[in-house]
Amino acid sequence: MPIEMTPERFDALVDEALDGIPQELASLVHNVVVLVEAQAPADDPDLLGLYDGVALTDRSLQDSFELPDRIFVFRDNLLDMCDSEQEVADEVRITVVHEIAHHFGIDDDRLHDLGWG
Repeated sequence: MPIEMTPERFDALVDEALDGIPQELASLVHNVVVLVEAQAPADDPDLLGLYDGVALTDRSLQDSFELPDRIFVFRDNLLDMCDSEQEVADEVRITVVHEIAHHFGIDDDRLHDLGWG
């Protein structure tokens, strides 16, 4: 049975995951906003997270002046797959790291190879 958690507690877990990113990497993340949404988009309802932006490896000078990249974390899907708060915290951390990796241009295949798939 999925775990129940207040939106505020879930947001706090996302904040903890972001705080856990090594400073060397966090200092390289610019113009990115992390948003928690209750549900994934209808066209891909099983997503846990989504990076919406231009990876640093694909950017041009013009991309530097665009709106912020966005990382979405989908609360309901993460809660549905977990049985404990610790499991939610672990999956949130994995999801946040996974989506930030996309910001750095790391694709899903490489993330799976690294254990962050």
